[in-house]
Amino acid sequence: MDIGTLRGLGTILILVAFIGLVFWAYSSKRKDSFAEAALLPFGDEPSNDTADVQNHSRSTHQ
Repeated sequence: MDIGTLRGLGTILILVAFIGLVFWAYSSKRKDSFAEAALLPFGDEPSNDTADVQNHSRSTHQ
């Protein structure tokens, strides 16, 4: 087995892994979990009510 054959087999292996990853990522079973994960960065932001209370308490203490 020469280096060309090994490189060809490696390329095929990477191609199969890539196609598997694409099918996994675009699977309809994963849609809900990805939609939930997309909202995670916004979970730490305070709501408008909390921000108003904090701003009001800061202005009264000054």
